[in-house]
Amino acid sequence: MRLFWREHIPLVVMYAGQLLLTVYMCRLSGFRNTFDLVYICMVNTALFVFYLIYRYIRHFRMYQRLTRPLSSIDESVEFVGHAPLADALGHLLQGKYRLYQNDIWRYRKKLDDHITFINQWVHQMKTPLSVMHLAVQKETDPFFDSMREEIDKLKKGLDTVLYTSRLDAFEQDFVAEPVHLRQLVGKVAAEHKNLWIRNKVFPEIQVDDRLMVMSDDKWLAFALGQLITNAVRYSAGASNRVLITSEVRGQQAFLEIRDNGAGIPKQDVKRVFDAYFTGENGRRFGESTGMGLYLVREIASKLDHRVELESEQGQGTAVRIWMGIAHVQAP
Repeated sequence: MRLFWREHIPLVVMYAGQLLLTVYMCRLSGFRNTFDLVYICMVNTALFVFYLIYRYIRHFRMYQRLTRPLSSIDESVEFVGHAPLADALGHLLQGKYRLYQNDIWRYRKKLDDHITFINQWVHQMKTPLSVMHLAVQKETDPFFDSMREEIDKLKKGLDTVLYTSRLDAFEQDFVAEPVHLRQLVGKVAAEHKNLWIRNKVFPEIQVDDRLMVMSDDKWLAFALGQLITNAVRYSAGASNRVLITSEVRGQQAFLEIRDNGAGIPKQDVKRVFDAYFTGENGRRFGESTGMGLYLVREIASKLDHRVELESEQGQGTAVRIWMGIAHVQAP
């Protein structure tokens, strides 16, 4: 209703001015019958009011559509009435909607092609990396220690690219099943053995061997790898231990990775899960992409898990992943 009156204010003002001008011209021409003038004004005003009412009823759905917020893009092409103006508006919106859909389809195809290319490229790069890793695995010269470290960094970077590109198609690469949490933690810790050794930091695993959680072992393993990498990186030189524990509370359990390293500055804690945010520690320690904790949060959300982080600068950091329990095996 407000939109209708805002649109017709100029017309009402013009009508009032025209009515006054008509009365004035009648007076100038010698017409002195006040009753007849009032009658003429009332008839004209009634006709004008009926016109406004007719126009409002005819365009009611259009005004309603224009003043109601959209809950989805599809609502923009809903029927808005039979009046010429409403029809023209409907055709315009439908044309814009088709153009929008075509653009979305083109960009989606480009994105899909890009993701396919990234996945193929990552898999192609993993083959020479595996060959390089095997070539230097048994070498004892200190020079090869640096090569092994750089190869591990490349492998981790490729995994990050691969899992990031797959996030949008998560449902197509996801299997929910009971996961033996202790075995998974041991497997991920073993995969990072070179990282532990290089930084002289070692894991202390206190995870209930009977605990089974509902998750996807591949995605959860990648998330744990990100957390372990962060814990080791920020513990090096400050502490030689990372504690990995579990606890059951009701129908949920959490896995906690706790270090006694550098910790996170208070002003950075709320932003550490943002994509590409490196913060003060990223500038101090280097090699930070700002994607690790972001990916952990996104993966946890898609797995219907929950992530908590507690940290104090100079005291260390604890990250907990809450998961639903599949069951607890009998001892």
